Amino acid sequence: MDDREIQSLLAFCHMSDIDCVVRVGHRDANTLYRYMEDGASGLMLPLISSPAEAEQIVQAVKFPPLGNRGMDGAGLDGDYFLACDDTYTDDSNRETFLVAQIELIEAVEQVEAIAAVKGIDALFIGWGDLSLRIRHHPDISWTLDEVADRVAAAAAANGIAWGGVTIKPEAARDWYDKGARLLVFTGEYISMMQALEAKGREIRETYPNR
Repeated sequence: MDDREIQSLLAFCHMSDIDCVVRVGHRDANTLYRYMEDGASGLMLPLISSPAEAEQIVQAVKFPPLGNRGMDGAGLDGDYFLACDDTYTDDSNRETFLVAQIELIEAVEQVEAIAAVKGIDALFIGWGDLSLRIRHHPDISWTLDEVADRVAAAAAANGIAWGGVTIKPEAARDWYDKGARLLVFTGEYISMMQALEAKGREIRETYPNR
């Protein structure tokens, strides 16, 4: 999506009191905190590999004393100066959140340190990318359950949320029981595939011999 599309979606979410998370694809500080000025409630950060990278993001999008974000105040998040008062920066630090995606081998190996970075509010397992890297690593054979247990422990130790994408209901229940609260139950492309599969089955049953 281009910037205008994102701004429009954020404005609609803001008007409807919906928290909107933007999954970003870059690390430029000015661009990152512009999403916050445009009304994003949180940022999801792919391919975080170390606590140093997590800290870099915190510095970019959180105000002092937590980070080093510059203050404009004329954005949607401050109601274009109408709500930019003495508590604006503290309110922003408290009411916005950062999600570090754990999808690299290095990230799993350092997940406890990443979770301990002040300003990181949640961990999100990116199993697609992580499983690809595990398959091509000669010495690592982690399962999704093993990674989830380690991420869950790191999150619990630091009082932050964790989660990931779950396809099957039993997997969602299992992760929920382990403390996951940032759960994505399937995705639009999976839902479309399931709908097409169901419709194909219906057609074959309707015309079995044709």
